Amino acid sequence: MIYLRIVLRAICTFMAGLAFAAPSIAAPAYPDHAIRLIVPYAPGGPTDAIARVVAQYMSERLGQSVAVENRAGAGGNIGMQAAADAPADGYTLFFAASGPMVINPSLYRTLKLNPMTAFDPVGSIASSWNVLVALQDFPANTLQELIALAKQKPGTLTYGSSGNGSPSHLSVELLKEMAGIDMTHVPYRGSAPAIIDLLGGRISMMFDSTLTQIQYIKSGKVKALAQSALVRSEALPDVPTVDESGLPGFDVTNFFGLAVPNGTPPEVVARLNRDLQWVLGQDEVKKTFAGIGAIPLPGSPEDFASLIRTETDKWSKLVKSSGATVD
Repeated sequence: MIYLRIVLRAICTFMAGLAFAAPSIAAPAYPDHAIRLIVPYAPGGPTDAIARVVAQYMSERLGQSVAVENRAGAGGNIGMQAAADAPADGYTLFFAASGPMVINPSLYRTLKLNPMTAFDPVGSIASSWNVLVALQDFPANTLQELIALAKQKPGTLTYGSSGNGSPSHLSVELLKEMAGIDMTHVPYRGSAPAIIDLLGGRISMMFDSTLTQIQYIKSGKVKALAQSALVRSEALPDVPTVDESGLPGFDVTNFFGLAVPNGTPPEVVARLNRDLQWVLGQDEVKKTFAGIGAIPLPGSPEDFASLIRTETDKWSKLVKSSGATVD
């Protein structure tokens, strides 16, 4: 009996010790160390510019460094795969641009992952759109004049793009389809070499991101014929949309958002979304976005998931009708 009492006393003492020790072995509050934000494009581009603004303000809000890690290649697929393969612990974020998230699944037949199942959406960040530009001496000054010129000379006008199946390519494919015109596509390995050839007069025009083209438009090196969204960008208030220019319903927008590897704890996703909404509400962020032709796109993880589904369906149809493929 005495032995039993000794054993019971020892067990009680041990359990009491566990109770006092529990706080010391509990999981640390998120986040307790640096976070990386994988951007699937090279430094210096429009996507990278928006990502760095978000990283700066998210660092302030989270109290931990959010470091941008550029993983370019394969139209964004390399960075997307690296993010999907990361631990689902909230310490790797993916800067989810519309190219890899909703276009590449239809464009790359050998793509190993499905973005809609590989990631948990955190929230959308911003939307931007493309602008159709040409040199100042191009014979058309409006979209209607361009369409008329293309009908007079089918197949002779050329347009550049940042690559086969890219938003800049598919924007013109949709324009051709809706206007009933034929123009020749000249794909490049990225926007920069296409711009060089445009400025050199070796291609007639290109549909490119407003974020990229705004500097050339304001400097007078190119003229803007039309914008691809249903509303005009604050950065280009005098440039009409394609919809306004006689092709109703034309709407091509690019989106950016945050996503995390599938299986990330829901409370971490919720924390990241709350802080992202704070970032998008900052006046300086809104001002910076407006200056480069983007607008904040706040919303819940569910809102972002719905956007991804809708855009995936739209772009898959356009990729199929254009016949574009990469592999």
